[in-house]
Amino acid sequence: MRNEQRSGCPINLSLEVFGDRWSLIIIRDMMFGNRRHFRELLSQSEEGIASNILSARLKHLLDLGMITRADDPTHKQKAIYSLTEKAIELVPVFAMLGAWGRRHLPVSRELSIRAQLLEEGGSDTWVAFMEELRTLHLGTPKRPGALSVFAELHAAYEKVLTEVETEAG
Repeated sequence: MRNEQRSGCPINLSLEVFGDRWSLIIIRDMMFGNRRHFRELLSQSEEGIASNILSARLKHLLDLGMITRADDPTHKQKAIYSLTEKAIELVPVFAMLGAWGRRHLPVSRELSIRAQLLEEGGSDTWVAFMEELRTLHLGTPKRPGALSVFAELHAAYEKVLTEVETEAG
């Protein structure tokens, strides 16, 4: 496999994993939207991924060990996708990408609030969010008294979305 890579540079190797247009978006949707089924990833993506592209990227992420796939016990024909530890450890990367995007690009208020909270919360928030993702995706026990970063991020998104809709209405 080594000869298929352009170089051993860690940035190059990371881009070989995530350099396509969709892989990080799929991980983002699983991480921040808790989208775990194919249909959710397909229909609820802001960016409108095509089903054949989604299928190919899910296979790619499975092959790389970034996600796992298990049969959904509630429906014979559905699968549940979960983040692996490798993907969960991307939380700081997403926080930094979001912070950079907020500073340099024309972001929308509702879609940037989570990035703002992750940036403002810093590494303590990232660690707590990764712990929560481990509980959701890997089944690790929830730490007693742990706050739900996912719930906080979702509530902030919903609040800003309502404000934006009210202002537009």
